[in-house]
Amino acid sequence: MNLFKKLLPTKHGIIGAQKYCRATFCSILHSAVDHSVEVHSPDQEVVIALGSNVGDRLNNFNQALQLMRKSGIHITKHGCLYETAPAYVTDQPRFLNSAVRAVTKLGPHELLGVLKTIERNMGRSGGIRYGPRPIDLDILFYGKYQIGSDILTVPHERIWERPFVMAPLMDLLGLVINSDTVACWHSLSTDSDGLFGLWDKLGGESLIGKEGMKRVLPIRNHLWEWSKKTSVMGILNLTPDSFSDGGKFVSVPNAVSHVRSMISEGADIIDIGAQSTRPMASRISAEEELDRLIPVLEAVLEMPEMEEKLVSVDTFYSDVASEAVKKGAHLVNDVSAGQLDPNMLKMVASLDVPYIAMHMRGDPTTMQSRDNLQYSDVCSQVASELFSRVEDAELSGVPAWRIILDPGIGFSKKTEHNLDILTGLPVIRSEIAKRSLAASHAPLLIGPSRKRFLGEICNRPAAGKRDPATIASVTAGIFGGANIVRVHNVRDNVDAVKVCDAMLKERSIQL
Repeated sequence: MNLFKKLLPTKHGIIGAQKYCRATFCSILHSAVDHSVEVHSPDQEVVIALGSNVGDRLNNFNQALQLMRKSGIHITKHGCLYETAPAYVTDQPRFLNSAVRAVTKLGPHELLGVLKTIERNMGRSGGIRYGPRPIDLDILFYGKYQIGSDILTVPHERIWERPFVMAPLMDLLGLVINSDTVACWHSLSTDSDGLFGLWDKLGGESLIGKEGMKRVLPIRNHLWEWSKKTSVMGILNLTPDSFSDGGKFVSVPNAVSHVRSMISEGADIIDIGAQSTRPMASRISAEEELDRLIPVLEAVLEMPEMEEKLVSVDTFYSDVASEAVKKGAHLVNDVSAGQLDPNMLKMVASLDVPYIAMHMRGDPTTMQSRDNLQYSDVCSQVASELFSRVEDAELSGVPAWRIILDPGIGFSKKTEHNLDILTGLPVIRSEIAKRSLAASHAPLLIGPSRKRFLGEICNRPAAGKRDPATIASVTAGIFGGANIVRVHNVRDNVDAVKVCDAMLKERSIQL
């Protein structure tokens, strides 16, 4: 009979883990003399690692996740996505690696059987140990149990020596230990400071970005190592009433001309919006938005200059997002993070494109209301509310490795709130990290361009006169960790970005 033990606190358990585990295991000691039990409880939280280096690696991940969901494995969290050098057998293609947390009613050996069936159905055969494989699915943790049988060892016996396993595993945790299950996972670590201590001893974040391990975001059939340089997103408004350039680019020729100009000035992404989201803007229907958007989108995507560039669609309607991606858009930029269309998150999950989730309370007609402007700690609350949207997105099937976060400068914010956010981006990341390291590692986008608060500070009532103030805001944001800046004036902001990136690179060399 296969037996497995419910974890006991060990000498390696970190303080928080031991506190939780002692409370958890008192009853177990009474119910099982040898501390060995068969698992019959209905739900267990598990961690499953994924790896692939044969064929379409990302599609292999997507297919495996779909099959897991259909097999009674309810995925709740995703790690980041990593491209890694092969280990042990080095003469083979590079791997994609990640991990997921999930809840399942399957027993540990049932779960193992399901995962092995998925591997076989996806084309994995015996082959060389540690050799190439279309998919590799390993159980890292199973509830609060330590399992040792002829066919299954949990925790996975080689977790502790593998950075390509540890990195996505750490992503699934928060800096705050908030459950006894997670505490017990820490207690199993071979380090006295738990999994965090072990990860630090392996090299921790210093390993990321080196040749052996890159944190990436999949987009347009390639893997984007977004942290290498700050990207510039140029704004194309197709609305007659946008606060800065309303009505200038509603015709296809004018829109194409403006995109050509922004590309020549150095834009990496073109963000096309056909719905005004300025304060008090009236909402148009999805049908009217599509009528404005699609002719321009089609024309922009046909431009030779766009061959190496990205196009995002700025919409909160799921139908608009779907149609735009079918036409060729590469990202969905949603100012509501799924709050204004109940179908948006499920739609984005099905589209398999990156999703920009922005913080906003209410909608454009209510976002500047008195209630929506109440904050006691704006960075902490924005982080908490954004993370709630990430949780909803992940539960809807949008993996963390496809999510980009935007703190929503100018949306449901007063001038002082916008300033606090611009100087507090590291605080927002650290607050999110308490609950999810994966979400805290997501690319950060900021959009202060020509916003009203800049006009208030600089006494510039005309939006077009706020470009110098925009550059100052962008500079502050980049030094705070922003990875993408969304701007109207591409030329001047590209220069600012280049200088900021050069300074950051020089600082990293000196460190």
